[in-house]
Amino acid sequence: MKHTVNFKEQLALLAIALVFAGLFSANAQTIGLLKYQGGGDWYANPTALPNLIQYSNTTIGTALDVRPETVVVGSAELYKYPFLHMTGHGNIVLSEAEANNLRTYLLAGGFLHIDDNYGMAPYLEKEFPKIFPDKELIEIGADHPIFKEPHPFPEGLPKIHEHDGKRPQGLGFFHEGRLLLLFTYESDLGDGWEDTEVHNDPEEIRLKALQMGANILYYAFNN
Repeated sequence: MKHTVNFKEQLALLAIALVFAGLFSANAQTIGLLKYQGGGDWYANPTALPNLIQYSNTTIGTALDVRPETVVVGSAELYKYPFLHMTGHGNIVLSEAEANNLRTYLLAGGFLHIDDNYGMAPYLEKEFPKIFPDKELIEIGADHPIFKEPHPFPEGLPKIHEHDGKRPQGLGFFHEGRLLLLFTYESDLGDGWEDTEVHNDPEEIRLKALQMGANILYYAFNN
């Protein structure tokens, strides 16, 4: 069923957008780590986000709290966080209320990055239509700004970890030209963000992951 935004929903979106405007201009934000139902390990890669935040604060001038906060997908607390990150390996289940909450958050100006730690895609395929029944998940071209600033990735999403021999893809949902949900698939950026000793990645691979992560933050906070 196609979802249309009525007048009351438009007013709610406007009110939330004004809140987001204040959060973005405050120059001191916190990243939310999305906790979801279904049994998947939403808490995977515990050192990843703190390392990305530290790298971003140091290299591109963000002013993010070094400690991300866990937020439940159906909670009103969602709107405290202009940027949400979601990861894991297993099952994801969204109720209708949770999907509606996430859709409202995104349409009002929020941003969600979902990083497939391996195995999320089949479950997300079932849940995405709940969030955006009238939108299509599309592949993002290498010419998109998210692959250009502040670090250039002329071939698009970099490959960090090998899983099934597939090429990495940046997939997303757009609204009025703005990318509001990014799904990074067959790349595993989060593994590259983790402490060096966790996966023993070569430094150049880890740097690519951190630079791409910084690009995602840069795009989210400037668009």
